[in-house]
Amino acid sequence: MSDGSGAQHSLRYDVNLSILFSELPVPRRPAAAREAGFDAVEFWWPFAEPVPGDREVDEFVHAVRDAGVDLVGLNFYAGDMKAGDRGLVSWVGREREFADNVDVAVGIADQLGCRSFNALYGNRIDGVDPAEQDKLALSNLEHAAGAASAIGARLVLEPLSGAPAYPLTTAAQAFGVIDELGRDDVLLLADLYHLAVNTDDIDAVIAEHTARIGHVQIADAPGRGAPGTGSLDIEGHLARLQAAGYAGHVGIEYAPGGDSLDSLDWLPRERRGTR
Repeated sequence: MSDGSGAQHSLRYDVNLSILFSELPVPRRPAAAREAGFDAVEFWWPFAEPVPGDREVDEFVHAVRDAGVDLVGLNFYAGDMKAGDRGLVSWVGREREFADNVDVAVGIADQLGCRSFNALYGNRIDGVDPAEQDKLALSNLEHAAGAASAIGARLVLEPLSGAPAYPLTTAAQAFGVIDELGRDDVLLLADLYHLAVNTDDIDAVIAEHTARIGHVQIADAPGRGAPGTGSLDIEGHLARLQAAGYAGHVGIEYAPGGDSLDSLDWLPRERRGTR
C-alpha cells in the first residue's frame, strides 16, 4: 500500500506488555513477545513507583535488550491505575513527582532507543478548578516534551474511555490541548477502541488528522478483546490509516481473556515482526 509518495510500507505491529503476557513477571515478558514473533513492544509505566530503584531499572532495560526487541512506546507514571488514576499531567500537588518520573522515563528511553512517551492527562479532581488543572497540564507537557526532545523523542496524548473523571474523550479534545500547547512534537495517540467506545468519528479523524497521529493502538469494541471478538472495523480503519500515510507502529492493546499467546491467533506470525 502506498504512503502517497510512491513508497510502499506495511503495518508494523507492537505488543503492549502491560496488558498482554501479564501472566508473566515483567522481566520475562519481552522474551515471551519475541518468542511469539514480535520485534517491537510497548509498556505502560512498568514499575509500582514513579521513581524505581536503580536495580529495577537495570533489570527492565536488560530484559528488553536481552530479548532483542525494540521498545517503541512508554507511558509516564499514571498513578494507581487499578484504583482509577489516569495520569499526573494535570494533577495539582504532584508536580515534583511528575517531573522526577519524566527524568527516569527519559533515561530509560535513551538507553533503549524509545522515542515515544504517552502522557496520560489525569482525572478531574474534586475541589480543584479545572482551569487550574489545565494550566498545570500545559506546563507539565511543555516540560516533558522538552525533556523528550533532548533525546529526539516526542509525546502522545490519548483520549480514554471508561474513566468518567478523565476530560479527554475525543480526538478533538486532545487536539485542543495540543493546539494550545503549540508544539509539533506532541501528537495524538489514536486508540481505536477508546475512540469507538466514546462514539468519536474514527474515519473523520483519519481523513483529517493522520499527519498528527503519533501512535495507534487497537482492541475490538465492545469488550476490549482481540480483533474479531467485537464489531469494530479494525482492518478497515488500519487500511485507511495506511492509505493516508500513517507508517508508525500499531500497538496491540487488548485484554486477552485467557492465554496471551493463544489470543494472538488472529494475527499470522509472519505479520508480527518487521525485521
